Amino acid sequence: MSRAASILDAKLTYLYSRAGGSALKLGLDTTLALMREMKVDPLSLPCIHVAGTNGKGSVSAMLDAVLREAGLLSGLYTSPHLIRFNERIRVGGAPIPDEVLSRLLSEVELADQRQAAEPRARQGTFFELTTTVALKWFLEQQVQLAVLETGLGGRLDSTNVVAPLLSVITEIGVEHTTYLGTTLRRIAAEKAGIIKKGRPVVLGRQHPEVRAVLEEKAREVGSLVLRADERVSIRRLSQDLDGQVLSVETADAAWPPFCLPLLGDYQIHNCALVITALEWAREALGLPLFPGVIREGLAKVRWPGRCQVVSRDPVFLLDVAHNPDAAKALAVFIKNFRQEKPVLLICGMLADKDAVGFFRLLRPVVDACVLVPLDSARSMPIDKLLAAAQAVKLPAVEGVLGDAISKAFAWARKNNGLVVAAGSLYMASAVLYELGVEV
Repeated sequence: MSRAASILDAKLTYLYSRAGGSALKLGLDTTLALMREMKVDPLSLPCIHVAGTNGKGSVSAMLDAVLREAGLLSGLYTSPHLIRFNERIRVGGAPIPDEVLSRLLSEVELADQRQAAEPRARQGTFFELTTTVALKWFLEQQVQLAVLETGLGGRLDSTNVVAPLLSVITEIGVEHTTYLGTTLRRIAAEKAGIIKKGRPVVLGRQHPEVRAVLEEKAREVGSLVLRADERVSIRRLSQDLDGQVLSVETADAAWPPFCLPLLGDYQIHNCALVITALEWAREALGLPLFPGVIREGLAKVRWPGRCQVVSRDPVFLLDVAHNPDAAKALAVFIKNFRQEKPVLLICGMLADKDAVGFFRLLRPVVDACVLVPLDSARSMPIDKLLAAAQAVKLPAVEGVLGDAISKAFAWARKNNGLVVAAGSLYMASAVLYELGVEV
């Protein structure tokens, strides 16, 4: 390891020490203090802010792909990463360079020491420090438009220090109940915190209770609501391992069909959100986001770990689904895609997830399951994971990931079957590493 790489590794080790459940703090004061120390003005960053439960990463990636296709210098901030930390912060599609990341981590660490020394202040968390680094880099690079994905919630999420040109809220479900509340209404109210005075918000399909909360918030702050389901109609013409061919109609015109590389019904809904947002940006901001540009950009999007085909012979799919809502979407995809083939699931989960709810929704489309531990202190113990599978009568055995993958390939070849790995982003990261697949 070179000296520069060793220094960066040490800085990232310190940053990770600021993570963890006990270190999670919601609120904007510390983020704003860090940004003052770093001379970052978040209100000067032109951006689109994306929140939701499932799909916000895919929506962010699609937006960024189209902005780059239009020739704009874009910034993309997402979380978490799959393989390398640098994936979280991108300019023009490229991850933040190691030397820049090392410099900015040094700066934010010193800024954190200064702000934490103030009365009633505290040290910054992993996400607060990371968000500050991201916005600093975007402003240094003078990005024309940044896409920011919230980390947790919205109202008190570290990214909510910006004044977005537009907000986008994907489908909301029950998640992070310890921090966001135990009901859909309370969780929706937290997500609605990214809706800003006088700035439009794009909404897609939502539970009626959630939609009521979001639209009430929009009325309170004078935000125009752009309903994707009223502005964009998308029909799938076909779907295979290369993606899904879509037919799109907007208020302006019908588009020639194009292939979206991302698989799954839910990506159609995400795509409608993206098109609605980009058409608004063309009309309101005068950006060169014409239908042909949007179509070409969407055809080039990459977002690993979301119904990703990591092997074709036999077919091996990888998905970061880790909650019941995501499991429901994954089950629909598997049902339509399996073509009567048997399905083997490889699964590992974090301890705070609803494993029973997850398995219950996948049980109708899964024939066998291998449960594996994750490389995380937060991994759900195998006995608890096994009990969850048994509770819904899902045939399951224990294993370790490397061996499970090898045996799954052999099983799929013997039975002409399909392999799916899901349950956690940690799982997705480990599978990509084991198979040597680049992100």
